[in-house]
Amino acid sequence: MNKSLGILAVILASLLWGTTGTAATFAPMLSPLFIGAFAMGIGGILQCGLAISYIVKNRALLRLYYRFLIVGALAVAIYPLAFYSSMRLSGVTIGTAVSIGSAPILSAIIEYRSRDFIPTKQWVIGSALGIIGMSMLVFSDNSATTIQYNHISLGILLGLVAGFTYALYSWTARQLMLKKVNSKAAMGATFGCGGLLLIPVMLITGAVFFDSWNNIAVGFYMALIPMFLGYLCYGYGLSKIPASMATTITLLEPVIAATLAMLIVGETLSLIGWVGMLLIFICLVMVSLSNITKN
Repeated sequence: MNKSLGILAVILASLLWGTTGTAATFAPMLSPLFIGAFAMGIGGILQCGLAISYIVKNRALLRLYYRFLIVGALAVAIYPLAFYSSMRLSGVTIGTAVSIGSAPILSAIIEYRSRDFIPTKQWVIGSALGIIGMSMLVFSDNSATTIQYNHISLGILLGLVAGFTYALYSWTARQLMLKKVNSKAAMGATFGCGGLLLIPVMLITGAVFFDSWNNIAVGFYMALIPMFLGYLCYGYGLSKIPASMATTITLLEPVIAATLAMLIVGETLSLIGWVGMLLIFICLVMVSLSNITKN
């Protein structure tokens, strides 16, 4: 039952995160660096404030395992800068697909190297389908996207950086939880420290933030809904399921992002891209069911 609730919590987080790329397009004057820093920074600091009593109670363990906290905070700070820049350079669909689609395999590699993960046949097949689906989604023949976005290669590279840092902070948070640190304390401390690191980026890149109510509305929506509420759900899920499973389930995010980008932003998707989305859904079901059955 706990595993199932954890899976549902991560799915809900993925649904919320899937709205971020489309929301960011409503504030084109804002730098992607500012959007990422503000959303993750404010959301992380709020999450830390909500968990402050748990952090105080777990301060001895957090000091003992400070290396996980430092690495996680750095990853939290880098992730949104790479993620939102990737979407600005290559489009919502491609940027989200690369960033989130690359995370499961990178997470599995991190966990395998630390001997925290033993892949099953079903997980391997499911993840392979997800990666193939993500690749089809990214490299589907889309002339409209190619014309509109002139830095797709750089966007894909930044997406891979985002995928790695996403996998890394998921793993470090999970490690803290396995060391008996309360899940709220682990997530609150990690995201709070990461949020503090992002404050200078906010100050440097946010000159036009208060120029329009539209900018303000987008910024606070991103900070409060996808980042704050989404990561509360993700933190709960991460306390119930392995990081590799959680990052695999979030393959749902690029599907949501691509759908919204087509319906609202006007991006298009070829038949190959649609097949890729279907494979991502199959991957989601296979990996989720394999872990429920296994546990």
